[in-house]
Amino acid sequence: MIRSFLREYRVFFFAYFLLASSFLILFYLYQLPWPFFLQSIFLSCTIFMILMLSLFWKFFHRIKALQDGIHDVDLHILNKPIDRAYLMLLEKEKNEARQELLSYKKREEDLQAVIKLWSHQMKVPLAALSLMTQTKQLDPQGVDNQLLRLDNYQANLLNYLKLSNQSSDFRFEEVEVRQVMVDLVKKYRTHFLHKQIAVSIEGEWKLKSDRKWLSFALSQILDNAIKYSQERGSVQIQLDEGVRISDQGIGILPEDIPRLFDQGFTGFNGREHQKASGFGLYLAKRVLDQLELAIEVTSQVDQGTQVVVRRKEDWT
Repeated sequence: MIRSFLREYRVFFFAYFLLASSFLILFYLYQLPWPFFLQSIFLSCTIFMILMLSLFWKFFHRIKALQDGIHDVDLHILNKPIDRAYLMLLEKEKNEARQELLSYKKREEDLQAVIKLWSHQMKVPLAALSLMTQTKQLDPQGVDNQLLRLDNYQANLLNYLKLSNQSSDFRFEEVEVRQVMVDLVKKYRTHFLHKQIAVSIEGEWKLKSDRKWLSFALSQILDNAIKYSQERGSVQIQLDEGVRISDQGIGILPEDIPRLFDQGFTGFNGREHQKASGFGLYLAKRVLDQLELAIEVTSQVDQGTQVVVRRKEDWT
């Protein structure tokens, strides 16, 4: 403690030494009586020691307060400007650490909720495959449908983890969006055939984006269009400075549209038909935001839904 005090106030001791030395030189040059010099040194040394003891007492309590943890009762001890500056810095770091901890807890809670939702989703196609096996009715088209659902659910979970950990590997390039949609229609062809849904793709659109993540976001929209379409319905995909995906499905209630992109929100029709997970559009919106693309949904119940994706700067 004493060594720390001496290191903290070494400038004071050095200044006193210079002052005493200057007194000595002055008394020597002017041939002043030495008793006067000794008396002045004794007086100044006494005052200096009283000052140092006072400073040491305050220094001791400051160090103890810092070592034992700062409490409200100790704040009057740490009253120097430098102490206040350090306290403000500590409070700022404490708040940042608190916010980071809350954010971490929120991510953990979200992840747990997603895992529960994901495990529930996985049970449906697995149960369907198990039933096919037990009844010995392994329809190839039905098996393909369930396997595609399993693949989509797995992709959703992995992409959610990437987005949550901010480790998404965006790689921007010139993308032919028509080719992306053609590949997605081929991917979901068994779903289209199973419900006998007609699909059409019109127009062209090129933009600089990440092909993989754009395809993932559009796949969530297309999957919803198929999921909520009536049998023998149609899905229209129009490309013109954007993507417009329209279906003739069950539609969405007006009061549900503002919350479509909230995590876990399913809406009335989603719960009524027990098809929604409240996860696909949430992920699509997060991806599109990072790709600087905007999404808008319009719908009428029992008439269909239209989803438009465009550049944010093109939105009017």
